[in-house]
Amino acid sequence: MRRSLILFFIFICFNNLSASEHFKESRSTHFIVFYNNAPEGFIKSLLEKAEFYYESITEDLGFRRFNFWLWDNRAKIYIYDDANSYRLASSQPAWSGGAVMPNHKIIQSFPASKDFLDTILPHEMGHIIFREFVGFNNPGVTLWLDEGVASYQEKRRYSQADAFIRRLIDQDSFINLRKLSSYHSLASLDSGSIDIFYAQSYSIVDFLIKMFGREKFVLFCQNLRDYRNLDDALRLTYSLQGISQLEKAWIGYLKK
Repeated sequence: MRRSLILFFIFICFNNLSASEHFKESRSTHFIVFYNNAPEGFIKSLLEKAEFYYESITEDLGFRRFNFWLWDNRAKIYIYDDANSYRLASSQPAWSGGAVMPNHKIIQSFPASKDFLDTILPHEMGHIIFREFVGFNNPGVTLWLDEGVASYQEKRRYSQADAFIRRLIDQDSFINLRKLSSYHSLASLDSGSIDIFYAQSYSIVDFLIKMFGREKFVLFCQNLRDYRNLDDALRLTYSLQGISQLEKAWIGYLKK
């Protein structure tokens, strides 16, 4: 039933994208932006920021040499005139400011969307680039790892994450990594728990990259892609025997 609903949602999105509406196009090295009446200045700024984020994300994760998204493989960004036309096309709820279809490298939004250029865009690009590398249907990719990599693109927002987590540990409000790994959805969590989830997810990815380096993180992602198992990828890359040892190393790093 869930698979049927997902397929139906994707069908609706593509049906709306391929409607009779004719879009203008603006292209850059890695992106094609489709739009109608969005201000030209906004489209120019969008392409500039998207290219900046692309370079930043691939550099941060160590993926730069893999040359994603060139020529016919460019990502597509659909910019609708306003919130109503965006929600009609994307089937998103009223609070949504942006949508992504990672498997198809499609991002949707509208010019007046709050924080789209500065927050939503780099976050969603992080999801796409990471999942394209490790596999879109990889059972070894936990929700915290997927969101941690995406949130890693918002370093300013999470600049105090480690200090926040140290307080959580002192207050016994820390979510242990085994429980964190059991989350497949955040729908049942309250806002406070969601904040903790994202801060911890960001911090773990930040720890792996700072402690072991980008090249090791690339190897970790390659092992995750090839073996489709998180514990195997941790053991083969970092000599960590599963998430329990990862948690111990991470907390030790935070307490230094």
